[in-house]
Order: sequence, then C-alpha cells, then structure tokens
Amino acid sequence: MTTTPAPDVALPSPLRIALARAAVETKVLFRERDAVVFTFALPIVFLVLFAAIFSGSAEGTGVTVAQLYTAGLIGSGVMGTGFQNLGIGIAGDRDDGTLKRLVGLPMPRAAYFIGKIASVLVMTVLQVAILLAIAVLFYGLELPSEVSAWLTFAWVFVLGVSAASVLGIAVSGLPRSGRSATAVISLPFVVLQFVSGVFIPITELPDWLVNAASIFPLKWMCQGFRSVFLGDAGAALELTGSYEPVRVALVLGAWLVGGLVLCVTTFRWKGRRDG
Repeated sequence: MTTTPAPDVALPSPLRIALARAAVETKVLFRERDAVVFTFALPIVFLVLFAAIFSGSAEGTGVTVAQLYTAGLIGSGVMGTGFQNLGIGIAGDRDDGTLKRLVGLPMPRAAYFIGKIASVLVMTVLQVAILLAIAVLFYGLELPSEVSAWLTFAWVFVLGVSAASVLGIAVSGLPRSGRSATAVISLPFVVLQFVSGVFIPITELPDWLVNAASIFPLKWMCQGFRSVFLGDAGAALELTGSYEPVRVALVLGAWLVGGLVLCVTTFRWKGRRDG
C-alpha cells in the first residue's frame, strides 16, 4: 500500500511573521495592566511634582519649569521604555524559557526583535501623547506650529526609540537571572536621568558629570526634544547656547549602530544555567 506524500505547505513570509509577532507582543504588553499603568503614570507624576516644587520660569528665557521638564521627561520615557523595560522583559523571557522555545520554532529570529521593538514604539507613542496633552492643558506648553519642528521631533524620536531598543536588547544579557534584571538594568538608567538633564538642568551639573553624560544617548535625546518644544528661547539653557542638532543626530546614530553590533555579538537565546 502506497501513501501519498503530504503536500508542502508554504510558510508565511518573514514580514508577515514579524507583524504577527508584533501583534502578539503588543497584546501581551497591554495585558500586564499594572505595568502599563505604571509606565504611563510615572512621567506624569514626575511632571506634576516638579511643576509644583519648582514653579516659575527659567531666568531670562520665558520658559517655564514645567515646559522644561516636559521635554526632559519625554526623553526619559523613550529611554525607559526602550532600554529599561525592554531589557528587563527580554531577560525574563530568557529566564522562563520563552527564548529557548522560540528558537525551536520555524520563525525568523528577527521577528522576535521586531515584535519587541514594535511594542516599545506603541507604548512610547501613547506615553508621549498623554504627557504632551497634560502639559498643554495644565502647564501652558505650546506645541510648535512649524513643520520643521515636527520633522525634528520625528527624527529624534525614531533615532531615540531605535537606539534605546537595541541597547535594551543588548543589556538584557547582563543579569544572571530574570529576578535580578530589574536591579541590574534600572540602576544605570536612574543614574543617567539625574546626569542627563531630566531632573536637574544640565547647566547646573558639574563639568565632569556633564562630560560623562555626554557619552550616553539620553542627554542628547533630551536636548533634541528641548529644541522642539522650547524653541529659540530655550537654547540659552544649553551649555553651548545651541541645541546642536547635527551632534544629536550623530551621537544617537552612533549608539544605534553600536547597539546593533552588541546585539549581534553578545545576545544569548539561552540562560546561563542552560549552557
């Protein structure tokens, strides 16, 4: 008795698989309601607190403290979602065996990363929209009317999300387990916020801290977002009296490339105890 061989079944295209994975990651993200609420609420709480504690305007600029903090907290939100949350999430996936199981599936490995970055993009877009709405309604932030300003926002946002995400993927291999990931990854992020102009104006920091912060992308993200929302008046608050858009683009681009190299050379699909 002969049997008819089963017909070959064509697998979905890599793009279709990546989009499906992105949908899965986004759904999983929003099912963690406590984490979603915390992610959205944290920059808003900081904005309300700092606006209440440090009222008034920056001397000689007309820029209110609330407006200054809004720009910095947008950069912090992008970095926090891409670097901190993504790094902790991937470390957890590695620790509970999710990554190990995905390797055994007929799925392009890039689809996993595309899904993760897509979820970061969705989260940051919503986070920025909510923060801007509150700043406009309650703290007098004026949204730019020039197309050029929004184009600047777009490239700073895209470069920032991309660089933060690949760095989050790269740093996910540092924790020894998923349980230690929060402590290992959150500590450098918290330090960066204090030295990158998020909580303390960059002009009030000592030179050695400014030089250290200038190595990392968060300082430049915040500077790029200040150029969009504070305009020419806010340039006086920068150390050089300029927003240095070319330098912002070069530094963020360099971190994106460097982060990609780190991902390719150091990413592990298995936990340390799996060999």
